[in-house]
Amino acid sequence: MTDSSTKTAAPATANPRTAGRTTWPKIARRIRVPLGFVMAVIFLVFAHPTGRTLAWSLLLVVPGLWLRGYAAGYVKKNAELTRTGPYAYTRNPLYLGSMGIAFGFAVATAQWPLGVLLVAMLLAIYLPTILSEEAFLRSTFPTFDAYAARVPRLLPRLTPARFADRTTPAGRFAPERYLHHREYNALIGATAIYAVLGLRIAAPQLRILLHALWAH
Repeated sequence: MTDSSTKTAAPATANPRTAGRTTWPKIARRIRVPLGFVMAVIFLVFAHPTGRTLAWSLLLVVPGLWLRGYAAGYVKKNAELTRTGPYAYTRNPLYLGSMGIAFGFAVATAQWPLGVLLVAMLLAIYLPTILSEEAFLRSTFPTFDAYAARVPRLLPRLTPARFADRTTPAGRFAPERYLHHREYNALIGATAIYAVLGLRIAAPQLRILLHALWAH
């Protein structure tokens, strides 16, 4: 799911030399979702979780899921520049939530090389995607620059931003938007990953139990 207040199409370029050329930001937008599945498989294969690392991971995963769900209930794709709800604190709450979830699962794996791999992926994929989407928003919504001047790109401000133009309605969380964007898939996916990691932890005890039952 894209962020920066609304879903973006591929931004038009004013440079004729880049017209029709496949740039890295375009590639990053296309591969970030399938790459996320690949990373999940890598994490599960090389993870060595413990009960403690799973518990610590919840401190990042749960807030990340909440933030993504909360943001999905506000954003109006292709309709307006959303500046209310979590978008009054950060321009990219969906991406921020995704990063929290990803780093949480990196903690759960108890493998620091996976954390390094995750940081590299986020820098290579998310950063150019965010910058590309912002270029589109800037060309589409005249108020984007004023919005960007008051709201940080990623790390949230402590208080919601106020805007002098007073053109932004109060806004509210809409459950129908949450369902429309299918944000519940993130919760389902996180639950499935925790189930697999839990089975990895319990596997030795289960083998011992099954062996004892078989011996009898």
